[in-house]
Amino acid sequence: MSDGVRAMLEPQRIAVVGASSRPGSFGHRMVTEVLRGAAGRDVHLVNPAYDEIAGHRCLASLDDIDEPVDLVLLGVGDAALEAELTRSAKRRDRAAVIFGNAYEAPVEGVTPLRDRLAAIAHDASMQVCGGGCMGFINVGNGLRAIGYLEPDPVPAGPVALITHSGSVFSAMLRARRGIGYTLVVSSGQELVTTTASYVEYALSQSGTKVVALVLETIRDAEALRAAFDRAADADVPVILLPVGVSERGRAMVSAHSGAVSGGVTAWEALADAHGLHLVSELGELLDTVELFAAGRRARPAHGNAATGFAAVLDSGAERALVADIASEVGVGFADLSAATIASLTERLDPGLVATNPLDVWGNGSDTEERFVAVMDTLATDPGVRALALAVDLVPELDGDESYPNAARRVSAATTLPVAVMSHVAAALDTEAAAELRRVGIPVLEGTRSGMRAVGHLLQHAPRRGLRVATTSDPGRRRRALGRVSEAVTMTAVEGFALLDDYGIATAPVIAAGDDEAVLAAASVIGYPVVLKTAAVVAHKTELGGVVTGLGSEAQVRAAYRDLATRLGPDVIVCRQLPSGVELLLGAVRDANLGMLLVLGVGGVLVEQVGAAAASLPPVDVRTARRLVERTLAHRLLTEPRSGEPADVDVVIETVVRFSTLVVDLADHVDAIEINPLICSVEGATAADIHVDPRH
Repeated sequence: MSDGVRAMLEPQRIAVVGASSRPGSFGHRMVTEVLRGAAGRDVHLVNPAYDEIAGHRCLASLDDIDEPVDLVLLGVGDAALEAELTRSAKRRDRAAVIFGNAYEAPVEGVTPLRDRLAAIAHDASMQVCGGGCMGFINVGNGLRAIGYLEPDPVPAGPVALITHSGSVFSAMLRARRGIGYTLVVSSGQELVTTTASYVEYALSQSGTKVVALVLETIRDAEALRAAFDRAADADVPVILLPVGVSERGRAMVSAHSGAVSGGVTAWEALADAHGLHLVSELGELLDTVELFAAGRRARPAHGNAATGFAAVLDSGAERALVADIASEVGVGFADLSAATIASLTERLDPGLVATNPLDVWGNGSDTEERFVAVMDTLATDPGVRALALAVDLVPELDGDESYPNAARRVSAATTLPVAVMSHVAAALDTEAAAELRRVGIPVLEGTRSGMRAVGHLLQHAPRRGLRVATTSDPGRRRRALGRVSEAVTMTAVEGFALLDDYGIATAPVIAAGDDEAVLAAASVIGYPVVLKTAAVVAHKTELGGVVTGLGSEAQVRAAYRDLATRLGPDVIVCRQLPSGVELLLGAVRDANLGMLLVLGVGGVLVEQVGAAAASLPPVDVRTARRLVERTLAHRLLTEPRSGEPADVDVVIETVVRFSTLVVDLADHVDAIEINPLICSVEGATAADIHVDPRH
């Protein structure tokens, strides 16, 4: 983290350009907020229209301040931004907040305003928050560098929030969730200072125990990944909500901030590589942040990390609903021990079954004691890793406080994570929820969002040293680079030689360009064979460019003549491989993250089935196994409709070797695709390859 970032977030000298005494104006709000955290700081108000504001002297220009300042708040219109930032840069001020959108109508041949502002700051080694941002609040030192009125004080706590969205910034600060913060940043367009810098700063603060991110795009991917490694080493959970993952969403991100957003596969790859908790909407973000901020972690997993949840309810229907949603989002309930079941059975009314999730409501008598007893019993079961009282925490019209009382008593008696999960947010008793939150009990405000939050808690585990070391053979890398650099387009024969060098099994292949050469190749390889056009075309199979199962010279001759007539004389003769599960194993360049390793169902089903998973290369055996398990391919490999299961360990080793190849060629190719990789009990063999060199 640079000294400039620290100076920006912990400034001792501040200038407010565009200060105003007019109530309701942006300049007045800036002044109000910065003065709230002005203790021990020099604050200079700047606006030529005033001599003083709020009892503070007001200067006509930044130039009237004798010495450089640490932070300049630029509360001026877009048309004045360039002049004011230039003035600040010349003064050697250290950082600025650009609240405005920095929009200027495009003019051909003229550098866009945002690029000009970034260049001014870079040339002066200035940090910049924004443009198009709300600013930031450093809760630890009281600084409020914002232009809109927000809660005062912002509650202190363990969460650092960095968001590209100003609306999310305000919504999170104003949510009645009992969440406390170390740092809250609305970073906007990130013309200079990026999310990585804010995360690094937050992690340098001892009070930061959770990082929450709402991102439209990734800027400075290498620095951000390094920050995520630091979070993993410190066992600080990072909860990430990416926006703009759909085609329409990506277009909206581009229009909003000029950023290039990644698709969902890229975000999933980033999350998997660094142990991030990827959430899909704001309700899930809030529930997950609140659950982690409470500070309790799930008991260590023995087996499947997604299992171990226990829930206690007062409704049979809602119990079924919880079970349905848990199954849908992949949260597994703990299998209860015989002793736990026997103990629960003694405490339940007749007709109720001791199972998990558990419906406790029978005749409705002695509610608090009954719920405490069953929850205490569940909390001592060795298979239970997290516990929830999953009831509608509604205002009780008779004043009954059995549910919040039970939650408090059980939470106080165990170190296990204990939460209340309410199913209808609109009916939530906000006073009861606030009291529970005050004693550290999370109140999750939705069945689906709450269950997803529980899933994140169950799956979180210390993942120190996540980065996989790159182990490359220099000679092999030189050979690979030579093959790629010499080829405008790489033939299958050249591509298979490339794979062979990395220890990836391939089908025997020979290139041919006339009848006799094709027949000779088939004789050498051995029947049955496959003929493939060597023409560089997409969807070879759909075009009739692949002919399989050719068992004789006559069949080969007829198939070749047809291919040569339609698609040209050059073909590849391949051995017909035994049947197996067909996968796609490839790598493609992402605009933000570089090469992504992609695995999914291959062959002719690749586009119809989809469901690919991605990771960031290189991968080790553990990461490759997770990649395989996250796809439909895993079920096809392990539970085939006929025949024996494929050798998954060989598939995983093939993924690891392929990832090394991708790392070696990362700067020299835009895509590599093995499709299909045929997987069976005998191993995993590449049947075709396409390489797109980067020229």
